[in-house]
Amino acid sequence: MIPRSDLFRDLSGSYELTSGATVSGPADLVDAVRLALPVLDLRPGDSGAVDLRLDPALGPEAYRLTVGSRGVEIAAGGRSGAFYAGQSLHQLLPPSSYRFSAGTAWNVPGVRIEDAPRFSWRGLHLDVARHFFPKREVLRLLDLMAVHKLNRLHLHLVDDQGWRVESRAYPLLHEIASHRARTATNFSRDPESYDEIPHGGYYSLEDLAEIGAYARARAVTVVPEIDVPGHAQAILTAYPEFGSSDDRWQVLERWGITRAILSPKPPTVEFLTAIFDELIGALGETPYVHIGGDEVVLDHWAESKEITAYRDSLGLSSNGELQAWFLRRLADVLAERGARAVVWDEAFVSGELRPDTLVMPWRGMGVGRRAAAAGHDVIATPVFPLYFDYAESASADEPMAIGDAITVADVAAFSPVPDDWTREERVRVVGAQAQLWSERIPDPRTLDYRTWPRACALAEVTWSGSAGDDFPARLDEHLGRLDALGVEYRPLDGPRPWQRRRPHRPGKVPVSEVMKRLNAMTHDAESTKPTV
Repeated sequence: MIPRSDLFRDLSGSYELTSGATVSGPADLVDAVRLALPVLDLRPGDSGAVDLRLDPALGPEAYRLTVGSRGVEIAAGGRSGAFYAGQSLHQLLPPSSYRFSAGTAWNVPGVRIEDAPRFSWRGLHLDVARHFFPKREVLRLLDLMAVHKLNRLHLHLVDDQGWRVESRAYPLLHEIASHRARTATNFSRDPESYDEIPHGGYYSLEDLAEIGAYARARAVTVVPEIDVPGHAQAILTAYPEFGSSDDRWQVLERWGITRAILSPKPPTVEFLTAIFDELIGALGETPYVHIGGDEVVLDHWAESKEITAYRDSLGLSSNGELQAWFLRRLADVLAERGARAVVWDEAFVSGELRPDTLVMPWRGMGVGRRAAAAGHDVIATPVFPLYFDYAESASADEPMAIGDAITVADVAAFSPVPDDWTREERVRVVGAQAQLWSERIPDPRTLDYRTWPRACALAEVTWSGSAGDDFPARLDEHLGRLDALGVEYRPLDGPRPWQRRRPHRPGKVPVSEVMKRLNAMTHDAESTKPTV
């Protein structure tokens, strides 16, 4: 079973579950188990093969599952717990039960499972700005996350290379900023080359509402990201009046960062407030909104007399402090709407943030420790080993990647809470999240390859706190479930011939160099930052 449970005990006896069996209990718990086990076509009733009850003493995601000769009993702390119990029950069935053409009866072994997650944030990040993935792929990813008890989908909806959601308040965003004329195809640091193929797409507000509802039904929270004030070239292509210079922009066709930056003045806050209202209104319940704050080039702020005067009027002494003030103002806007702001770690380093802002330390857990010590909740997101756009091995057999190498074993060995942190710092770590940046993930087949089975290890670490010694054996068995689900994952012994595609160039950005550069990025907010 992946992820492993707190307690898994074999019991004598077994029970035959048949398609159309009856499930009884509170309606919301029944619906959750039925959704987790569609192959069984469970029918609600007064008593049944599967009996559910609510146990308020358990946490909302916790459950107890017992299978014996008289049937299946589930006690859950809430709807999410019931859903996860259903997922665990499903994993007691053979891999063929994940196929639409599965049989009608399964013998379930006698077991007792007691389970609850170690971390509340068990996330995957999907960059749909660099390469757009249609709604169907997002819904499919949500289904796969649900199987693995992952519960946060962070959607990176905007970057220099594209804006990906409809705006009725500012329609030029989806009419102009959602597409680019071509896309870079060169390796890092090579001469620029392009495919000369237009690329684009965006989600309508109705799409976003569907994604939100689909996710909630599967115990997943969608975390939308509007990355500001940098990474703003697509926004400024559509609405240059929110910029900090007189430059005119076009949606970026290459990778990396640019000088494009939003103005920090009130009209920009009003513009982003309208965007937040549209996002939250479409998604429904939205407890978190990511506002970026990473890789900001502050040159245009420093060159603008108007912005400098505005900064001085606020009593701030540096543009780094102005960036923090701007993000804090946006966090206040979100708080008024019942949402907490999430930022990348540069935003924390630049200055004082709103206290309830969550910090994602992508540059390493050192800066994460500083954020935790300052009282911020932290979500572990370090490049190594949680950037899944890196190759799985340093081999030309791998498809093109930004660098190498992050393996399944690397992810399984990761501890979201370092042992040398103090107790006060450790309790601030609410979970971990893997990042799927899509510069070199151009299509759904590559997305499958990059995500799985590394995300299986992520699920193990974030649910259980650490990977068990038997994780490799359980993963080998679990691959049969992925096969049945049609996941084009990377085989453990290397890619299939058709998965190699455009070959990776080993050592182009080696681990040692990236780590050295990350460690050197102590963020001087008044200067241009290096690109990783």
